[in-house]
Amino acid sequence: MMTDTPAAPATPVVPVAFVVDDDEAVRDALALHLELAGLAVRCCGSAAEFLAAASPEQPGCAILDIRMPGMDGLDLQQEMVRRGLTLPVIVITGHGDVSAAVRAFRAGAVDFLQKPFDEDLLIERVQEAFGRDLAARRADVETAEIRSRLTLLSPRELEVMDLVAQGLPNKTIAHRLAIGIRTVETHRARVLEKMEARNAPELARMRMLLGDRGD
Repeated sequence: MMTDTPAAPATPVVPVAFVVDDDEAVRDALALHLELAGLAVRCCGSAAEFLAAASPEQPGCAILDIRMPGMDGLDLQQEMVRRGLTLPVIVITGHGDVSAAVRAFRAGAVDFLQKPFDEDLLIERVQEAFGRDLAARRADVETAEIRSRLTLLSPRELEVMDLVAQGLPNKTIAHRLAIGIRTVETHRARVLEKMEARNAPELARMRMLLGDRGD
């Protein structure tokens, strides 16, 4: 009798450090140092090349040179935001100034390095950026799962969840909603079950992740 072959586990997506610089010598040097540290690297000679290669699903970080022909590093950073490319950005430049650094950080850059910089420092910053990107992606997955569970709640259960997440006791919730304490207890148990939460603090954390119920 034939049996189904178990599906192969999904191959983990390796984080990539995108090095975006119009200077080929700089690209090659940075790539060499990062690869020697065991990090995956992809070099791009322009903003357009990077935008063609990057995708929202690819984890990692982007190392952007400020001064490039056409779209410069700071403009590319803004374009990444517009396209939903959430890779952490490390800005590098040989002509850094305060205004450029302010623009980079306001747009969400995790670091701003002025050439020449220590290669070990860059490796450290890239590893930190990889960790930050992984944490953000995990949080996005968790938030999506919580939103999905939220759809299982009735309007009354949503009200009870909000009040439980605020740390209010059953008696207070019953008074606010003008229902019996036992009814609150029933709703509370159902909310915990449907949301896969062990207690009120977990509900509070979920509520914080969702904001105003994820609306």
